[in-house]
Amino acid sequence: MEFRERLNQLRREKGLSQEQLAEMVGVTRQAVQKWEAGTSRPDMDNLVTLARYFGVSLDYLITGTESAQMNQAHTVSGQATQNPTIVKCCCRWEYEYKSKRTLWGLPLIHIHLRENGFARAKGIIAIGNVATGLISIGIICVGLVSLGVISLGLLLSIGCLSLGLLSIGGFAAGAVAIGGFAFGWLALGGICYGVYAAGGVAAAAEIAAGGVAQAPLAIGAAAEGAKTFVIDPGGTVSPETRAAIREAVSAVFAGRHPWLEAFFESLF
Repeated sequence: MEFRERLNQLRREKGLSQEQLAEMVGVTRQAVQKWEAGTSRPDMDNLVTLARYFGVSLDYLITGTESAQMNQAHTVSGQATQNPTIVKCCCRWEYEYKSKRTLWGLPLIHIHLRENGFARAKGIIAIGNVATGLISIGIICVGLVSLGVISLGLLLSIGCLSLGLLSIGGFAAGAVAIGGFAFGWLALGGICYGVYAAGGVAAAAEIAAGGVAQAPLAIGAAAEGAKTFVIDPGGTVSPETRAAIREAVSAVFAGRHPWLEAFFESLF
């Protein structure tokens, strides 16, 4: 077996595309393509990087005289075993763990992290630079429950930029959205918009409560709407005003969403 064949085999055992390997080594995809075609060979620095990444010796990589025991200990038919691997080469590192147990064809746990680039993790519980799973944690993540910088969760999403049924983040959008900027059926935040909204600056289709509030029923220091209650942020709300607010809130809900009615009444 020639060098180009060994490189191709090692890459496939890792489940990498030529582009992914090139990104890890720090070269172009065309360079990896030429190495595997046999039209060129990597220089010594790249050979060392490749050997460390695949967990084999330089002798085996170049001449094939040694077995790839270190690599085989961590991969079986391209699937990671219970033993996690951590590779450090040329100031780059990568860590991957994939459980043997699966559900619906996905590993129960898949962790894939890399210093540079996007390491993809896909499992029931997925943790990676880019993560997809029922529970996903990462920079960019999608799942039933999702926690990340950019987060999309069907039930719960937490992140700087988040979208989900319950969404919490700097920028949040969802049925219930909580954040610096929040958009949702119920929106709570610094600047928020929804059917019902409460925050520093709140605009809503039904009830808005906040420092600045705009809605058919608006309650706040600066309120604008069909029915308004102006509240002094530094003062106390009189019992008469509190009773009038509760009456107005009850009239809007008309028995719908008692928990939400109780929430708005509790604000005052």
